[in-house]
Amino acid sequence: MTSSGSNAVNQTLPSVSVSYARNGRSTQANALGMRPMQERAYERRGEQYLLIKSPPASGKSRALMFIALDKLHNQRLKQAIIVVPEKSIGASFNDEPLTRFGFWADWTVLPKWNLCNAPGEDGGKVNSVGAFLEGDADDNNRVLVCTHATFRFAVERFGVAAFDDRLIAVDEFHHVSSNPDNRLGLHLGQFIARDRVHILAMTGSYFRGDAEAVLAPQEESRFDTVTYTYYEQLNGYEYLKQLDIGYYFYSGRYSDDLLKVLDPAEKTIVHIPNVNSRESTKDKIREVEHIIEELGEWQGTDPATGFQLVKTPGGQILRIADLVDDDPAKRDRVSAALKDPAQKNNRDHVDIIIALGMAKEGFDWIWCEHALTVGYRSSLTEIVQIIGRATRDAPGKTRARFTNLIAEPDASEQAVTEAVNDTLKAIAASLLMEQVLAPRFEFRPKHPANEATPGFDYGDSGYQPGQCNVGFNHDTGQFQIEIKGLAEPKSEEAARICQEDLNEVIATFVQDKTTIERGLFDEELVPEELTQVRLGKIIKERYPDLGEEDQEAVRQHAIAALNLVQQAKQAGLGDGGSGEPVANTALIDGVRKFVNVRDLDIDLIDRINPFSEAYAILAKAMSEESLKQVAAVIAGKRVNLRIEEARDLARRALRFKQERGRLPSMTSTDPWEKRMAEGVAALARMKAEAARG
Repeated sequence: MTSSGSNAVNQTLPSVSVSYARNGRSTQANALGMRPMQERAYERRGEQYLLIKSPPASGKSRALMFIALDKLHNQRLKQAIIVVPEKSIGASFNDEPLTRFGFWADWTVLPKWNLCNAPGEDGGKVNSVGAFLEGDADDNNRVLVCTHATFRFAVERFGVAAFDDRLIAVDEFHHVSSNPDNRLGLHLGQFIARDRVHILAMTGSYFRGDAEAVLAPQEESRFDTVTYTYYEQLNGYEYLKQLDIGYYFYSGRYSDDLLKVLDPAEKTIVHIPNVNSRESTKDKIREVEHIIEELGEWQGTDPATGFQLVKTPGGQILRIADLVDDDPAKRDRVSAALKDPAQKNNRDHVDIIIALGMAKEGFDWIWCEHALTVGYRSSLTEIVQIIGRATRDAPGKTRARFTNLIAEPDASEQAVTEAVNDTLKAIAASLLMEQVLAPRFEFRPKHPANEATPGFDYGDSGYQPGQCNVGFNHDTGQFQIEIKGLAEPKSEEAARICQEDLNEVIATFVQDKTTIERGLFDEELVPEELTQVRLGKIIKERYPDLGEEDQEAVRQHAIAALNLVQQAKQAGLGDGGSGEPVANTALIDGVRKFVNVRDLDIDLIDRINPFSEAYAILAKAMSEESLKQVAAVIAGKRVNLRIEEARDLARRALRFKQERGRLPSMTSTDPWEKRMAEGVAALARMKAEAARG
């Protein structure tokens, strides 16, 4: 992405601009009317516990319909209960004539059993759930749709056993958490322990539960996972060919600078900051009014929709939906107009939506070209969901973008430390989105006996036995990369993590404050302290039941995925600030440029600071004064080597001795060897001091 050219708003933080092939595959249906993701999920329809990880707009709702119908008709389940986080999302599960598209049954939900719309019977929606469970499981009593809240109350009232032999499908599964205070997570754990229901979980987020796990490890291991990546989804679109993600700093009030990054000609969702954030003026109504004033001259309100009508200086009449207004009647009228099914394919229905807590997950506006968010969002899941508002495919829509406006840290602020923390978190979010947008990685050790895999393109030179080959499957959007010295997972669980959960391992790593602070601002850093010690510690804590060899295999696969994307970006990924679309092969070419087919090994990957590219962009974009302030705040918090770090360094020193027949030397010219030696010495000193004390 490129900046607007203004000094008031600066492009900041790692940004990515990725173009896609538009091969049309992700929207093509098979003979049963299933798109590729739905077909992939349907192949696993016999699994008792199934987790679908797939981007917004990939068709998860319809995938559920296909699977649920099979479970009801062919797997002898009595009923299906669809659980959604809010009432508006219930519309995704309205009647669907699937036979028209080639399937063998239609999807129907009686109006009284869609509790997102129906008032409920006998005094409430929970009573309706009870009546549904007690009724005969015929075609008029097979499917119920309700909110997470209604479902929680129903489980508490009727007990887990009342749901035996039924399918429970949880949409937006990232709302669940293994935290004991999360009631939905607690109930799901009880269902899994009883083992008498089928569970289908769906999420468009790749960071389940953010800092907290969704399920306990022993529960999560019961799920079979279907993953459909952002790359597969966007590469298979018919129209959308470019997605940009950019982060911008501003000074002063955001509303004064908003139009530096908001193009009124683009269909845009603006999410204003939370009223408790430092970016907020604490008057959300005035903020909306100011945005409208900046856009043009107010012309009144459309009586049918409640949209604000604004005439721009160029004479265009903008139709603006205000979802911030506290008046329930006004907000409900606007919300209803936005969800009007008759207007879904009308590009001119609305131009700009201004929201605070609404218009995120499950909100379907296919024409949205720009998701503009003010203020840092603490939840990575929320960021993924907001970006998903702009990644729908629509005729004539070739480019989409996400912009995050963040207040530049000000040395005069009392809350400068909070501002610095927000900056670091935004960098982490940017790095993670780059991982999400990249193809999937499959790593394997370099070996002379390796052979080319059918379907993979190995470049002009073709497959070279005994070298570190880079293959790419253009159909599946998957890299296959050979790395010298790479550890292979031994257990099925470790193999699953390496195949399915690398982004979540990376999420934990780059969100770690110590990791990102040192990676960006510690001039004396030896990269292996992060790539080996810090990441190794995080993996041990995240997967304590894995053996040491498996933990090391997961670590190596995760750091390889992170650093390869960063090095590919340096080698040619992105538009370099030109504003021109990048080639569809930019990421592939960047990886191949970085990979020296003779020399790529895991030690080389471990010697790369994964945050170096982020710092290079940050240094160019942020004012010198602010950058120094950020560095000073972080330097003031730096502490000496902790005992946990010393122990980890000592363990790696022991491995070094096993491999080379000697301990690391304090006088070595290799900074990592020297650092391991320092760790051994520090641990010995700490033990001696403890003995004396």
